[in-house]
Amino acid sequence: MGAIATFDFTAWQRRYPEFGAVTEPQAQDYFTEATLYLRNDGTGPVREPAQQLMLLNMLVAHIAALNGAGADGQAQGGIVGRITSATEGSVSVTAAEMPNEGSLAAWFQMTPYGLNFWSATANLRMARYVPGPRRGCTHYGRGGW
Repeated sequence: MGAIATFDFTAWQRRYPEFGAVTEPQAQDYFTEATLYLRNDGTGPVREPAQQLMLLNMLVAHIAALNGAGADGQAQGGIVGRITSATEGSVSVTAAEMPNEGSLAAWFQMTPYGLNFWSATANLRMARYVPGPRRGCTHYGRGGW
């Protein structure tokens, strides 16, 4: 049974003060959108409500940043990805995509918040082995299969 989290706008703004220009209705809409990416109906893979809320808040910040909802309505800057080269004079930085990640990861890697979410949920994307029923072999040792 998965966890269900309730959005707390005040707590979200305290954690992400760079989104001070985001209104509560906007943030609630972003939270609703975030539940498209991480189930919040009690059937998802996260079992702890506090962890569920933390992950959803990361997604809310990611969605807000993608929508240009930073300070004064300006898009949040920042480099996401592995820095491959940097120079100091006239400042030049090159970043590459994260290695060994699929195309789904690219959307999350567009902001630091999405990358944090992607990293924090790595264990949720692993396959889980569920053994099938045991089958007895009645012919074992008698020349059967």
